[in-house]
Amino acid sequence: MTVGVALNAADADNQIDATVDLAREASAAGLRSAWFGQTFGADSPQLAAIVGREVPGLQVGTSAIPVFGRHPLLVSSQAQTAQAATHGRYHLGLALGTKLLTEAGFGIPFERPVARLREFLTALRQLTETGTADFHGELLTAATPVSARVPGAGSGVPLLVAAMGPQALKASGELADGILPYLAGPRALAEHIVPAVTAAAEAAGRPAPRVVALVHGVVTDDADAVRETAAEQLAFYERIPSYARVVGLSGAARAADVAVIGDEKAVAAEVRRYRDAGATEVVFSGTGIAGEAARRRTWALLGELAA
Repeated sequence: MTVGVALNAADADNQIDATVDLAREASAAGLRSAWFGQTFGADSPQLAAIVGREVPGLQVGTSAIPVFGRHPLLVSSQAQTAQAATHGRYHLGLALGTKLLTEAGFGIPFERPVARLREFLTALRQLTETGTADFHGELLTAATPVSARVPGAGSGVPLLVAAMGPQALKASGELADGILPYLAGPRALAEHIVPAVTAAAEAAGRPAPRVVALVHGVVTDDADAVRETAAEQLAFYERIPSYARVVGLSGAARAADVAVIGDEKAVAAEVRRYRDAGATEVVFSGTGIAGEAARRRTWALLGELAA
């Protein structure tokens, strides 16, 4: 199992420079991967390409790009460019997105998200593996009158999906290389998520899927106070049905209850629980919630666990 960290320097004077500095620090601490979210700010594939170029050896990925408001041809170009820039160390994460951000931001109806995900993955796989596509679905068309290949990108980009619901897990097992569940505790992984995506992959004749568990957490001696701060920051997710559902399946009442917050011994034990639940990789996010000293302490522990 590998261990990585999600990087977010959106409050810095220069987000790109600050992110590269953080990535160098993460690599020096022994972390194996750096991941970048996608909202309406920095373009995550570009950010991953820059970091991967500046920090050799570090795996980089997006977690995750919503399929609404994007097109497979454009996302393929972004992903292949990042893959060529990093010499094969880029991992593309996709997401269904949310009704709130999709409709308020893009003015696009949030309709048939799993059907759109299926068509997006089908077309994207053709594009990233062959540089061509001739896909005509109900919701998407992706055709290449000229080549869409990026020299240096190789023969594919790992495709992961931020999937947690039954239908999204089925589509991901059949069409993707793995999943990126967030706020899904070990119980939800072991009892619901990993069995569902693994069964779908097996039925489709695909290899066992990667399970990259994104975990909100930090090492601290003041767990109660930090958890209350986390409760405020994560309350947004409790209003999104898919996240509320997976928090409940994890045996928790609120999103902060799934966060991994405690001293080194407690956090290391939780990372092992994720591994035992079927996670092939663990990526910590929100490590700056308790300040710089706690973040560095967290990264030091995660680097030891990665080794």
